[in-house]
Amino acid sequence: MKYRALLPVLMAFFLLFIWGCGESPAPKAKATLINSQGQKVGQAQLEETSKGVKITLTVENLPPGTHAFHIHEKGLCDPPDFMTAGGHFNPFHKHHGLKNPAGPHAGDLPNLVVGADGKDTLEAVASLVTLKPGENSLFHPGGTSLVIHAGPDDYMTDPAGNAGARIACGVVTKQ
Repeated sequence: MKYRALLPVLMAFFLLFIWGCGESPAPKAKATLINSQGQKVGQAQLEETSKGVKITLTVENLPPGTHAFHIHEKGLCDPPDFMTAGGHFNPFHKHHGLKNPAGPHAGDLPNLVVGADGKDTLEAVASLVTLKPGENSLFHPGGTSLVIHAGPDDYMTDPAGNAGARIACGVVTKQ
């Protein structure tokens, strides 16, 4: 009789345990982008999804116009030219360009279109990268960074789509 009264309590604990042991939350990351003077010009949030890594980028105080946006192979962003970020993240050794039949690099992303006010928000999914362990992980040894270029990406030309100088950079870090 005593044990019968405990049955609902034990069932409740069991159900709470089962619900609490579901999938772990999706991995997340962030990057704070700086310009060549070291001033913050943007913030990116990265989140693992079933289709790749969703990147939400918000920028301000950038020159108006179309700018290439890429994931680079090193987690370094030394101003003023950000060359320490290395080339595009390319673990599969493809050619550059979202429209290139021999591509793209895993780090190729859509262009950013900055308004006359120097601001923009871009949401893109990088389908060839992950925040989980693996050869295409953004947390590979040495890390990765997000880079904005002075000009647009033509989505075809190796190695960087004729995008011009690097004007902003942010190291991707775990959140």
